Amino acid sequence: MTLAALLVFWQIGGGAVPEMIQTSGPVVRIVLVILALFSLFSWAIIFQKWGSFRRARAQMRKFLRAFRKSQLPELNASSDSFRPCPLVEVFESGYEEFTRQYTAGTGRNLEAVNRALKAEGTAQITLLERRLGWLATTAAACPFIGLFGTVWGIIDAFHSLGTEGAATLRAVAPGIAEALITTAAGLAAAIPALIAYNAYVNQIKEFSAGTDEFALEFLNRAEATAAAGNRPVPQMAGKPAL
Repeated sequence: MTLAALLVFWQIGGGAVPEMIQTSGPVVRIVLVILALFSLFSWAIIFQKWGSFRRARAQMRKFLRAFRKSQLPELNASSDSFRPCPLVEVFESGYEEFTRQYTAGTGRNLEAVNRALKAEGTAQITLLERRLGWLATTAAACPFIGLFGTVWGIIDAFHSLGTEGAATLRAVAPGIAEALITTAAGLAAAIPALIAYNAYVNQIKEFSAGTDEFALEFLNRAEATAAAGNRPVPQMAGKPAL
């Protein structure tokens, strides 16, 4: 985004922006490089999260349909086909604990199963949140980094003005214009990161709510299975009995 914004500025300014960058001081150039790196990493995270969330959401819908139509042993045998889906890990963790409780003769006491579901659900949400901190850091820090470059450039411009002794707008304007590029670059790096961060946080809240609802559904199914006396371990190939 930073490079795209500079291209727009170049088109608006008739090619003046590249010239200003070339004539700017080393501090301003370093600031622009830092902002470009922030923007590059942020866009990589944005695209990676977009793809992973889209796949997870699609597989989540398929898994829920299968869960509501299948028996627990059947779904346990075919759950690998629904990855990547955060509910698969939650299901397998709850099913493993439910099987352990059933084998121990305490299948009607589902508190341990509930704890296993919640623990794995929290772990899956934590995985979904990975790298979002970089987007938040980019959104918060880049405007100030750009402002630092602007302030430094203005200081340098006024210092040059005092040295040359030419107190005219024509003398100081080029230096100030060069300095303001860093502010624009900082905003160009921060705004997409902020928008993506807020959007992904909302999506993670939806994933978290879906995980909690699935845990309740699983407990209801497990309780019904235990009450009916059905064996939770599948007697079929695909996954070993616990």
